[in-house]
Amino acid sequence: MTSLFQILMLLLNIVWFIIIAHVIMSWLINFQVLNLRQPLVAQVWDGLNRLLEPVYGRVRSFLPQMGGLDLAPLVVLIAVAVLRILLINKPRCSTDRAAAGAKTPPDARAGIVPRPRL
Repeated sequence: MTSLFQILMLLLNIVWFIIIAHVIMSWLINFQVLNLRQPLVAQVWDGLNRLLEPVYGRVRSFLPQMGGLDLAPLVVLIAVAVLRILLINKPRCSTDRAAAGAKTPPDARAGIVPRPRL
């Protein structure tokens, strides 16, 4: 179960990084710091758009028109953050504790560790 959790967290971290890279790159292109006539910039921009436009399109379908302001990346980032919080704070069920190993004594759960006898 831990490995599945780690894989999901890794995927959410990658999605987070890709969205942040897309937002920063869009700002740099709009402020003419990056030029789309450069082949590398054009390829990276096209790849990011192909990855994220299907997700943004679904989000834009239920967002109101805001003129020139696109809130789709913000909504997707909030959704990724919510998913991460839900995964981290997932309540543990009794089957998870039973699968984790033997019963832990009540003292160990309370943080009390018995002293070794000399």
